[in-house]
Amino acid sequence: MPDVIDMLAGIGAGSALDSIRATRPQARENAQRSFELLFEPSEPGGFPLAERYAVAAYTVGLQASSSPALAFYTELLEDEGDAALAAAVAQLAEEHRRPGPYGSYKESGLMGESEPGPTVEIPADEAVGQHLAAALEYAHLLSLHPRDAAPEHLRRLESAGWSADDIVTLGQLVSFLSFQIRVVDGLLALNQEVTSERAGDPTQPQDAAGSE
Repeated sequence: MPDVIDMLAGIGAGSALDSIRATRPQARENAQRSFELLFEPSEPGGFPLAERYAVAAYTVGLQASSSPALAFYTELLEDEGDAALAAAVAQLAEEHRRPGPYGSYKESGLMGESEPGPTVEIPADEAVGQHLAAALEYAHLLSLHPRDAAPEHLRRLESAGWSADDIVTLGQLVSFLSFQIRVVDGLLALNQEVTSERAGDPTQPQDAAGSE
């Protein structure tokens, strides 16, 4: 499949940004491989594809609602699941969105810098079952207030039917999304900067992300 980061950032073959990414081929390959392992595994096990896309759409919606990744993962969810689930996830992300990170430090020397904030409890319903609801709560924790992580959060996942291996995969998925959002946003900003610079030089091509 096409490189997902290139696609989200609108990077065309032979463009300036394509050349920049080509300077770190291993990092580029590893990012794509991580996406494929987390979102297109041959055997999803107890973490089905629809739930992976739901967690992704929710996480991106929490962290960066304007990211192109939001539409991308929402479309994957709609293709794999159904419109009702996609709508429910979008509504939850909008309701729970707020600046982060926040939370309470446990270390005595840092307690004065604590910034308490909300946790979420997502009720299971017809659209979002108990298994997915627990995953979304954990995604909220890791995305916005990881300082508040405690053993009871893992027990909540276990009680909802999550295995130890799938909990690890869930944490890796959320971590990868945070990385992907930052990279895509950075490339989009860089593309805008390059395009603005070239706009003042009529001898240079104007499309930094697309083919030159």
